[in-house]
Amino acid sequence: MSPKPTAPLNYRERTYRHRVHASGMASFQVVCEETDLMIQADRVLAREARELVLTYRAQISGYIQRFPAFGTTLQPWSDTDMAPAIVRRMMDASRSAGVGPMAAVAGAIAEAVGRALLSDSRQVVVENGGDLFVKRDGPVVAALFAGASPLSMRIGVRVADAGHGLGICTSSGTVGHSLSRGVADAVCVISPNSALADATATAIGNRIQTPADIQGAIEAGRQVGDILGIVIVVGERMGAWGALELVPLDRKKG
Repeated sequence: MSPKPTAPLNYRERTYRHRVHASGMASFQVVCEETDLMIQADRVLAREARELVLTYRAQISGYIQRFPAFGTTLQPWSDTDMAPAIVRRMMDASRSAGVGPMAAVAGAIAEAVGRALLSDSRQVVVENGGDLFVKRDGPVVAALFAGASPLSMRIGVRVADAGHGLGICTSSGTVGHSLSRGVADAVCVISPNSALADATATAIGNRIQTPADIQGAIEAGRQVGDILGIVIVVGERMGAWGALELVPLDRKKG
């Protein structure tokens, strides 16, 4: 039996984990510095996943060492020569969503690890700080975590087909450590591109100052290419658009 991974000193239990119920799949955690993944796959692939995380983190960190502003800017990043593929995906998402490239980092890592693990597992779910990469046969229901909102973990976002892999990424102005200039309890974005879903969730969340902003923020998010669905929660208010279905959840199972 593999030893339980050691959590970083700033680790706090993530009560929203297992947002996608995947019966019959093995679950395991991989923690590498700030990156903390919960993964579900056909079998335990912790060693393979850890090596992937270390590789992708090194590529991103190495790029930041050469271009320190990449790690702090809140503006889209211009392309440069010889950037690793994962950094280029973050750049592309940054430009499409109109935010800084680090707004895409959690989604980018989740998808990069998930797609690489598909060589050893037919189905994979990777959760990284509330951002999901999901490749499963048939429909998927992801519980919507929205902090103190009474809707949190009571609503599921159902997507009919994740057979080619989907990003289901959530940003919040009231939960967690991610930078947001808005006050939404949750902005969930679905896209075939997890980095783009992550960056777009941040961009939409930045627009939310009151519940009255929900509809306008959804309209803005719809203008970003390759977005399949959007859900916004602010307190007791919710708005949604796209190729998704909102379904009630049994809170005891959430």
